[in-house]
Amino acid sequence: MNTKRQDSNLAFPWKTSIGTSASQLALASNKFQTPCPPTPLLSPYWVAQNDALRSELGLDGQIWQSEPVLHALAGNAVLEGSHPTASVYSGHQFGVWAGQLGDGRAISLGVIDTPQGSQEIQLKGAGPTPYSRRGDGRAVLRSSIREFLASEAMHGLGIATTRALCITGSPTLVYREEAETAAVVTRVAPSFVRFGHFEHFAANDDIEALQSLADQVIAQHMPELLDLQGAQRYAALLQEVVQRTACMMAQWQSVGFCHGVMNTDNMSILGLTLDYGPFQFMDSFNPNHICNHSDTQGRYAFARQPQIANWNLYALAQALMPLIHDQDLVLSALQTFQTAYPHQLDVRMGAKLGMNFPLEGDRALMQNLLKLLHESRVDYTIFWRRLSHAVAESEHCSQSFEPVRDLFLNRQAFDDWQMGYLNRLDEKASPSSTTSTIARVSRQHIGQQMLRVNPKYVLRNHLGELAIRQAKAGDFGMIQELLNVLHSPFEEHTHFDTWAGFAPEWASSLDISCSS
Repeated sequence: MNTKRQDSNLAFPWKTSIGTSASQLALASNKFQTPCPPTPLLSPYWVAQNDALRSELGLDGQIWQSEPVLHALAGNAVLEGSHPTASVYSGHQFGVWAGQLGDGRAISLGVIDTPQGSQEIQLKGAGPTPYSRRGDGRAVLRSSIREFLASEAMHGLGIATTRALCITGSPTLVYREEAETAAVVTRVAPSFVRFGHFEHFAANDDIEALQSLADQVIAQHMPELLDLQGAQRYAALLQEVVQRTACMMAQWQSVGFCHGVMNTDNMSILGLTLDYGPFQFMDSFNPNHICNHSDTQGRYAFARQPQIANWNLYALAQALMPLIHDQDLVLSALQTFQTAYPHQLDVRMGAKLGMNFPLEGDRALMQNLLKLLHESRVDYTIFWRRLSHAVAESEHCSQSFEPVRDLFLNRQAFDDWQMGYLNRLDEKASPSSTTSTIARVSRQHIGQQMLRVNPKYVLRNHLGELAIRQAKAGDFGMIQELLNVLHSPFEEHTHFDTWAGFAPEWASSLDISCSS
């Protein structure tokens, strides 16, 4: 096939402008984005399509599955109205200033109007950009499948994330640890602006572009801040990012998600989970777990993720300092994390335990449980699901907790914890008053509520690996089946019970890195 790029006359609902003319300085001067057409791929084919997201975005299914769109999303054509660009940013990588980075393999096609609001469409793996740092700008099938499934798995769990619309593949070879075939993920988000974009302009002392970018983010995504002026506006921007990041961290920790590479250039200004590389949903619970084999110092270990998020927020604050000037305003915004994150985590962990209002001693109960989970290396997802069923059945079945108890090496320690936990569930209390009480809720009802927040399915590493192996052999069926299950991970999906079971022994030997 001829891989020369051609324009496509298919119409998409592209927005004619990204923001107001007053906020376009960084874009207009090519300081933020540089025109960059994708590089064609040989003989593209569909690997997977996300029909649920396509429907949410209001995109026509017949057009979307057409041959011209396939070629456009593989980089072989440019959709009418699209203006492909790559953006520049800088950042701290593993805590060290790395200077200019930029999207080396991601090309934005533009912003479209959808029923979900404005959404940016981006191709990841569509060839080199001006910021590729001598790289090929390509992604491999393996990493593309992982990102496609992971972003949708996180969405299914209700966690803030970028989304994935489809994967296009090609027989073109790409060289990472070994020769692999190329693929492109089409991903979607309200914005892909990162902490590193602000760090870039601050580091280059380009305050005009820095302010332009901040105003653009506020106008598009936080319009409630537009009435504020001067330093107050940008301090409020920082505080909003702190709040969103704290919420995202609590979401990650509550489901046992490890990102693996929390560099400042991988942090979303909107508090979205961004860039799925060496991620992992933990199997056996270990707060010290490191999912990225490149992280030799354990900087991004599971338990350290909130601390690193806070560190990254300080880096963002330093970048915004030329717009805020007032150190007290900056510190006030940053200190929000110290209360917002614990509160968000308490709410989520309380819901996982069926405790819908706080009482003194709840945090100690939770900490004791996590200690037991760690000591026995209990499977994190299976524990919570079994606990939910046990609570729901406990009023009618005296043995309902046995499947939970079987997960622990120290049965007596679990028995002691269970006694305190059930006493806590049976307490009457008011969440807002010291004088009134609320009626006791049945354990069956509590357990049913827990089943709605404790998933049966997460994207375990071995499931992704099995889908990848089948895809490499030309069978994409498991990708689509996993996608469907992960979109509703709290449902039973009884035909896929094995996917909710313990990870096989070989899963512990899977090696994931930044190229994963």
